[in-house]
Amino acid sequence: MSLSAEVALRRGEFVLDVGFEVPDGGVLALLGPNGSGKSSVLGCLAGLLRPDRANIVLDGRALTGLPPHARGIGLLSQDALLFPHLSALDNVAFSPRSTGAGRAESRQRAREWLTEVDALELADRKPAQLSGGQAQRVAIARALAAEPGLLLLDEPFAALDVDAAPAIRGLLRRVLRSGPPTVLVTHDPLDALALADHVAVLDGGRIVERGETRKVLAAPRTAFTARIAGLNLVPGVAIDGGLRTSGGQLAGIPAEDVVEGEAAVAVFAPSAVAVYPRDGEHRGSPRNTVEGVVDALEPHGPVIRVRTRGDGWAAGLAADLTPAAVAELALEPGTPVNLSVKAASVAVHAVSDH
Repeated sequence: MSLSAEVALRRGEFVLDVGFEVPDGGVLALLGPNGSGKSSVLGCLAGLLRPDRANIVLDGRALTGLPPHARGIGLLSQDALLFPHLSALDNVAFSPRSTGAGRAESRQRAREWLTEVDALELADRKPAQLSGGQAQRVAIARALAAEPGLLLLDEPFAALDVDAAPAIRGLLRRVLRSGPPTVLVTHDPLDALALADHVAVLDGGRIVERGETRKVLAAPRTAFTARIAGLNLVPGVAIDGGLRTSGGQLAGIPAEDVVEGEAAVAVFAPSAVAVYPRDGEHRGSPRNTVEGVVDALEPHGPVIRVRTRGDGWAAGLAADLTPAAVAELALEPGTPVNLSVKAASVAVHAVSDH
């Protein structure tokens, strides 16, 4: 299946006018500041908002004008929204039942999906007996049990604690590999990197930037994208204890969903990068050291953001230094430097390899 959507909507002074496509099995992430129109797009796709003009086609079937229950869409939000009086099994079984499946078939499909999301042992529990991460697993199973033609994810990790989010992110990444076309709304670039092969950045109701997720976030072209991607992002392939990049290896701490040999990204803050003169004493970790050349110096609040160019992971790297350090090192565009970052400051995450 594939999705093609053009949506126009006016609400007071706000005007939404976007168009995009999502291929079968593809995941499109919608990023943007609050009020940019992300949730309005999902509302129009789901049939919860009535656009002024729309052309929404899923697998050759026009959805425009159809009521929500007739669209064949699965919706997962930050709140699991499980029926409190039903067990986890019956919550999931409700989904295929609502599309006409019989009771026995629905419960069998519910067991299969609970197994798929590693939650079969929760089948008899009521929602009040589930943790946030457990409830979201059940909600994922319910969203997929009806075999929707399109999946909408609205900030699915926002309500989860920091311990539960990586596991749910890894779970969704696995099930979406063979899933329907998916549209993900998120404010977190890591969600987009982990799940989406393409990203569209909204601002003021319009798409201002789009493309392959890693390319857009690694080389942002709008102020908003640059702000949300204010981390160093180094793509590569996961190896034991780090990442293999085009310019060598980068040691780091892998997340739970990282698989050796699969696509991954190393993420670390500009404040974690140490800068040394090329011909001076170097005190950084030898495992994570690379040669670069200062490309630009940018004021960034109380610090100076040093951007570098070079081979391997020095390309496009950002380091935050105090003005005093920049002066002491006599940094200016063209200055050759050594860059290093401690392995403990580098997080390695799995990314979409669609």
